[in-house]
Amino acid sequence: MRAHGLFGCVLVLAATLRVLVMLGYDTARLYWYDSFTYLDTAVHMRPQGAFHPAGYSWFLWALRPFHSVELVAGVQHAMGLATGLMIYLLLRRRSLPGWGAALAAAPVLFDPAFVRLEHAVLSDSQVVFLLMAALLLLMRRDEPSTRAAALAGVLLALAGLTRTATVPLIGLAALYLLSRRRWWRQALALAVAGTLPLLAYAGWYAQHHGRFALSGSDGVALWARTMTFADCSIIKPPPEEAALCPNGTVLDAASEYVWDPRASLNRLPGDRFAHNDLARSFALKAIAAQPLDYLGEVVRDTSLAFTWEPVAHPKRMAPSTTFPRGAWPLPSGHALIDQVRNAYDPDIRGMRSVEPFASVLAAYPYPWFLHGTLFGALLLAGGVGAVARRRPVLLPWSFAMFLLVAPVAALDFDHRYVLPAIPVACVAAALSVHRLRR
Repeated sequence: MRAHGLFGCVLVLAATLRVLVMLGYDTARLYWYDSFTYLDTAVHMRPQGAFHPAGYSWFLWALRPFHSVELVAGVQHAMGLATGLMIYLLLRRRSLPGWGAALAAAPVLFDPAFVRLEHAVLSDSQVVFLLMAALLLLMRRDEPSTRAAALAGVLLALAGLTRTATVPLIGLAALYLLSRRRWWRQALALAVAGTLPLLAYAGWYAQHHGRFALSGSDGVALWARTMTFADCSIIKPPPEEAALCPNGTVLDAASEYVWDPRASLNRLPGDRFAHNDLARSFALKAIAAQPLDYLGEVVRDTSLAFTWEPVAHPKRMAPSTTFPRGAWPLPSGHALIDQVRNAYDPDIRGMRSVEPFASVLAAYPYPWFLHGTLFGALLLAGGVGAVARRRPVLLPWSFAMFLLVAPVAALDFDHRYVLPAIPVACVAAALSVHRLRR
């Protein structure tokens, strides 16, 4: 136990911070409309047709008998602590000293952005937990067993069914295992175990929505990504897709085009997601016709993750690494809120801060550069190890790079979407620095 005393102190401090958050806010934070969509799916147990697959809603369904969104937040805080513990255990198994492993776990344990998402009815904490659990299974030994690889595949599939952008990580993990010639059995086990849950879910989705898929919004999202650069005089879309060309509406972020009623997609008759296939076809033509413009937009937006000072993107969403004080009422006039309240938790309400705990949290310091610029340094350190052919570094570093770039390439940059990349980037950087020193 003396060997782990430092991390024990770190874990106690991280747990104390989460207790303060539970005391400092009178309930879990619920967002319109994401939180209520997740809760509605948990109540009715059918796949939601647009953005959100049902993976997170299964977690909410498991906690439904307790009828408490506060309990959901408490369990998610425990998941945050467990994620830090898994980072520490993985690095200790890889012979890192206790102080180095504890330092690598610090961002996920102490960054307010992680803690605030743990206190919200959102899927982010579950995604991070599942990804780190899969990474621990694959890397805790020099050669993972076939059973561990299969279980890691299941966890990656659950992560994909929680946030579809993580689905390709199954392929990345399988390729990593195949790069070690003797590990083909593990690669096959991971690929099969990871693919079967996705196929089963796609079949369930098809029963409800008539389309074999994980969600019904991939085309709409990619179309919105192209609206920041698309030029139909270059693309020359067919007549049925020409209505999706930019119509002169200029917004400050690609994701805004999904919801703005002035955008060309939202001027078509019917629901925007009913045109998902048409939007995907247009977007792929735009990317093929203007690949450098597309790449430039992805690089420009990805660079927002590394700024010394926070950059609002879109401008209506100011990023923060603080614990705010105030009250956040729920919107009125939405029947879905009343339905969820009656079916899941009668005590669902807007969140407000509670004194004196809120004042203590407001004084908690966490500079933005630790969230942004340090993240860039971690990726750079991990990249050095990957280029130097330090094989254990390659898997977490490739995960981190994919988790950073994929959401931007598929839709837009969001500071919230960066968070799943940070813990695996910490693992990659710690392994890289340790192995290069040795």
